[in-house]
Amino acid sequence: MSYVGPDFEPPQPRRSRRGPLTVALAALVPGALAGWLVWQAVGDDSGGASDRAVSGSSSSAPGSGSPSARSSAPATEDDRPSKSSAPSASSSKPSSKPAASGSLKGKVVVIDPGHNPGNFRHTAEINRQVDIGTNRKECDTTGTSTNAGYAEARFTLDVAHRMRKILEQQGATVKFTQDGDRSWGPCVDERARIGNTAHADAVVSIHADGSAAGNRGFHVILPGSVHAKDADTRPIVKSSRDLGERVAGLFVRETGSAPSNYIGDGTGLVVREDLGGLNLSTVPKVFIECGNMRDTKDAALLTSGAWRQKAARGISEGIVSFLHG
Repeated sequence: MSYVGPDFEPPQPRRSRRGPLTVALAALVPGALAGWLVWQAVGDDSGGASDRAVSGSSSSAPGSGSPSARSSAPATEDDRPSKSSAPSASSSKPSSKPAASGSLKGKVVVIDPGHNPGNFRHTAEINRQVDIGTNRKECDTTGTSTNAGYAEARFTLDVAHRMRKILEQQGATVKFTQDGDRSWGPCVDERARIGNTAHADAVVSIHADGSAAGNRGFHVILPGSVHAKDADTRPIVKSSRDLGERVAGLFVRETGSAPSNYIGDGTGLVVREDLGGLNLSTVPKVFIECGNMRDTKDAALLTSGAWRQKAARGISEGIVSFLHG
């Protein structure tokens, strides 16, 4: 998602948390980050940070307001999930083998595919102000797209479908906030409410960023401690961090992608207190920005069906690890 709109304003500069967060990720996936360093040295286009560090994200992506750019251009590869969508035998949890099929029976996972492919046709509706607990923001945004026009909303739905298959194979009950089955929305407050009403054991919101070219890598957004009006994240801050660290760690290992080089101090983790989808959640929830659609190298990954399968597996296995405790 681009940092514009209801849940997408640029974060303010924060005191570096490189030490504890980096240690957390390193402890979770020691092999993964070592592999990332090898990847950087090789310098191919399969994932990770660019050779040049560009600080700060753009406030809006060029051309992201074009409906045709977000809705009509085909992906580089088929959007359909690959046949081998079940978790691999070695990648459910860094320190143990994956659980057998059916091990998540009784667990509820809500997947929140960011935006909606039809949002650009309903600007009045998505610009409507909604209460996010701490203040009021627009209902939603159109999302971003690659320079070639592959829409973030298409990306998020495709990854969500792949995740659903993986998680259901393990016995989880999987619910979506939207499945392209409505003309626009839902708004950010409703997205939070869907996870709450489902009494979800974990919620993950899927996105892709719309930052400046040269800004590369993924980051996971964690809820900060918010207590204002209808928002009270204090009961879920700790569990959400656990979920986020596991998702980040397994995402590194499965995709080979590097943590963001423009936000998160290289940890792949960012704390936000201005997102309605997190502020209004009463269950463990995180966002993941899988890459930057406006960078050509990241875009090549995001438009690859094979890479999206890896992304879905990494996020799913992070959820599985979290649910197993």
